[in-house]
Amino acid sequence: MDHQNRKKHWENLYETTDTSTKSWYQPIPHTSLSWIEKAEIPGNAKIVDIGGGDSYLVDHLLDKGYKDITVVDISAAAIEKAKERLGHKAAKVNWIVSDVTDFTPREKYDLWHDRATFHFLTDPDDVRQYIRSVREYLSPHGALIVGTFSMNGPEKCSGLPIQQYAASSLQETFAPWFEAESCEYIDHTTPSGAIQNFVFGRFVKNKKYGAQEEVVDLF
Repeated sequence: MDHQNRKKHWENLYETTDTSTKSWYQPIPHTSLSWIEKAEIPGNAKIVDIGGGDSYLVDHLLDKGYKDITVVDISAAAIEKAKERLGHKAAKVNWIVSDVTDFTPREKYDLWHDRATFHFLTDPDDVRQYIRSVREYLSPHGALIVGTFSMNGPEKCSGLPIQQYAASSLQETFAPWFEAESCEYIDHTTPSGAIQNFVFGRFVKNKKYGAQEEVVDLF
């Protein structure tokens, strides 16, 4: 699916359905919050939530005192829903409407968080561009947290095909530019009661490879 149709798909989904009915809905994103806590970043750290849209992670990060949060999502409708939910707190967040493969910020982040966006990138060129962006826009000592469907998870989500990962293949995809500090399988219970298996990885930059190293063919 090209970028334009991908955006149309997600705009339509958020404009016509209630987020609380979607499979990814989490009123309290326990796994993400736990992994962010383990990353031990300070309250003034620059955090970016990729595909954050109408996720409740930003609510909890604000409540925990984080002061520099950016939420990126391809859907303007998703971001508007989050703004309405947060009310006056929305002004404390930097909101960016962008496809992640087109995301070119003007700053570097101390934490790059992505729950269930990366696995929608099934085109090798999109995967390579994603990795280039993380390498360029993650600070030298920053942390990358990525959650994707595992090999035991769904093959599609919201009507779109996804790329499944094992812990080993997720690590290999980001190697050699990133080193995995931890990789775990996590079950998520959807609003309908179904169980979806994710693999979460926490990575740091491999100091042997500079930000400008060319991304070689990963596939």
